[in-house]
Amino acid sequence: MGAEQGYEDMQGTFRDSEVFEFVGKVLQSVRMDPFLIDIRDKDYYDYMLGIIDPTKKRSTDDEAMFVTILRALSQAVSKIDTVYHHALLHNIFTMCVWHLHSDTRVVFLDLITRLAAVADQYLRECLQMLVNNFTPPGPLIRYIEEPRWLPKKEKIYSQLQESLKMISDTVPLAPRMLKDIIDRSMPKLFDSKAKMVSFVKCMLGLDAVVWDIIGSSLLEKVNITWEDILQDEHNKGIFDMELEDLAEDEDNLGQEGTKVHFGGNMCAEKLDGLMVVVCEHLKSRVEEPERLIKEFVTLKAIFKSHVLRVHKSKFAQFIMFYACSLHPEIGDGFANFLTDIFIDKDKNEDAITRVSAVSYVGSYLSRARFISVNIVVSVLKRLVDWCDYYCGHQLDNGVTANPIKHQLFYASCQAVMYVLCFRLRSIMDYPNLKQQLFRMRIRDILVHPLQPLKVCLPSIVNEFLRQATAASLFHAPAISMHEDAVESDLSKAFGGLNRLDMFFPFDPYLLKESDRNDIS
Repeated sequence: MGAEQGYEDMQGTFRDSEVFEFVGKVLQSVRMDPFLIDIRDKDYYDYMLGIIDPTKKRSTDDEAMFVTILRALSQAVSKIDTVYHHALLHNIFTMCVWHLHSDTRVVFLDLITRLAAVADQYLRECLQMLVNNFTPPGPLIRYIEEPRWLPKKEKIYSQLQESLKMISDTVPLAPRMLKDIIDRSMPKLFDSKAKMVSFVKCMLGLDAVVWDIIGSSLLEKVNITWEDILQDEHNKGIFDMELEDLAEDEDNLGQEGTKVHFGGNMCAEKLDGLMVVVCEHLKSRVEEPERLIKEFVTLKAIFKSHVLRVHKSKFAQFIMFYACSLHPEIGDGFANFLTDIFIDKDKNEDAITRVSAVSYVGSYLSRARFISVNIVVSVLKRLVDWCDYYCGHQLDNGVTANPIKHQLFYASCQAVMYVLCFRLRSIMDYPNLKQQLFRMRIRDILVHPLQPLKVCLPSIVNEFLRQATAASLFHAPAISMHEDAVESDLSKAFGGLNRLDMFFPFDPYLLKESDRNDIS
């Protein structure tokens, strides 16, 4: 009787427990020198390898046998040996779950979770196999977004995520090992958009505890600089164009009339698709505010460590922006989080981090229309008070403008003026907030011998003075002498080689598809 016939007869006449016992016996019997193995057991083992062959198309009978063997192996994981059963393990770990029938897939993933729990044996291989299946196989990936494939795709994602959760709950080392595997497996920019989107979509569905660990991989992937996507000529004049439109209608800034969406670039289109997936994930958490807030705490920490100091980042920060728009507590908290970094009460931050933080504050409050005017005024007061305190501690009577030495001061002054360019009119609509603004010592700061009006970016200074004059924010004529400022050596020195004076991280978002989520 051949091995195939023997298995089939066994399946038809024996109970599952007896089949499982037989498979365990076969595994045990081949754990020896090949010359000593009983020929029948060798035939049974080879037949089992053929059934579990990941490249094989199975008949209905073979599929039933496949399921039976998988169940038997799940009961015999302790008998599987990396040396004697290398071929079997190779077949298991190279299996593509997308090709498996629904019931077979459930049984197969149960085997993977059991193998992962075997002490010091197969954890990395099991995790890698599951992560490899975050993306469908090549021929299928082109069609995976078609409606007929969506139910299967969502089901497979859910099963992969649940398997990873079970392994992480069972094996303490699993989450950190998973982070390393995801870091190594994340699609590269030269991979297809479909592969990148599919991988990240599955990754984002992982259990929150696991997501805390792998979240940095995501932001690092999105943290692509402007130069990686656009040529210099595509990004000229955007800020100037917006300030021109601001004179006509402040509330329309950042709308379609002033945006230049970028398309036709493969890298941009891939990143656009990636941002869509991330936004959809965050939006799905709106009905679970506690989970959204928890995920944002993780994002905030990653943002500080991986994004805040990257001055040419053009897209990663918009993940934060979009998350802030989904919940008032998150939006308000982010403004104060950035302000706290700048003020640095505990003296923990370096100058570059603080300059970046105040640039983010200015850009965020200017662009985030979901932030209440109350919060805007509250943060402005903190910045103005800091500047006033700074001016008061310049004891040298001969103090003069020095863009390098006083970079923090000028960065804060510019942030205050930039915010007021966008939000002054709305503040003026509220008498109590208008009164608070008028009580701030903005004028005293601007006419200080440090001369911030000569150092800060002229386009901001000119627009700010125009609006401040119209709103009668200043009653003294001393300010007017600085109108129509032009870029000087002082303002160039303030920005430095990286032109941090022109760093507006939440300037209009230029990726078309993901911007439909109102990301900017």
